[in-house]
Amino acid sequence: MERIKLKKAVIYILLFAVMYFLGGGIAMLVHAYGKDKVNESNWGLGFSTEGQPPTGNATATELKKYDAYYIGDANKKVIYLTFDAGYENGYTPTILDALKKHNVPATFFLVGNYMTSSPDLVKRMVEEGHNVANHTYNHPNMSKISTMEAFRKEIEDLENAYKEITGKDLTKYYRPPQGIYSENNMKMAQELGYKTIFWSLAYVDWYNDKQPTHEEAFKKLLGRIHPGAIVLLHSTSKTNSEILDELITKWKEMGYTFGTLDDIVQSK
Repeated sequence: MERIKLKKAVIYILLFAVMYFLGGGIAMLVHAYGKDKVNESNWGLGFSTEGQPPTGNATATELKKYDAYYIGDANKKVIYLTFDAGYENGYTPTILDALKKHNVPATFFLVGNYMTSSPDLVKRMVEEGHNVANHTYNHPNMSKISTMEAFRKEIEDLENAYKEITGKDLTKYYRPPQGIYSENNMKMAQELGYKTIFWSLAYVDWYNDKQPTHEEAFKKLLGRIHPGAIVLLHSTSKTNSEILDELITKWKEMGYTFGTLDDIVQSK
């Protein structure tokens, strides 16, 4: 009987040890691999009332800790126009023509491929008074980059490419590729002197083989415009190039003026 009890005790001890170490192992795996996964976010917006600012998946106050922004002054009918450009496919000249016609400033977030393939357009952006900003050199998922060394390389490689083309320093605004970000990313951008720029209005305009109709574009971009809007458009969009002249005219008719991201950052 005593021998049976001893065997049971040994079994219980072994089972406890296995569960303990297994649990510890799981905890270590979560700590090692799960933390960044939890912190990774996709920038998203929720629109509840037409013509009113949306809510983001982080508030302006939360973002401010990291020198990050997604909207300007929600009490002023000012629009801040931004374009993301991963490559050039022939539509940027028309977009620049519309901006020049209406004397509207914009910020172009560019990647390394754009710098090497379209230096003349980069120069034109600068000559016509637009900001050129950092969308990283290779357009990776930056939330997967955990070291400052790797993060800095993505940022500084683009800075160097821009300086080679223009002789100027790149404007220190950073937009995470695909809107995927983490708290750690924003901290690293901040350490490098950058402001992280999200947006408060965008629409699905980036599929070349499935471009929105003019009606679909106007419905989103007119219906959801709001005071202080940071608008994200893609300069690769054929639809955007075709409607921008009329779109700016309609926004002006609604009482909106146009500012620069510098205005937001300086006012904050």
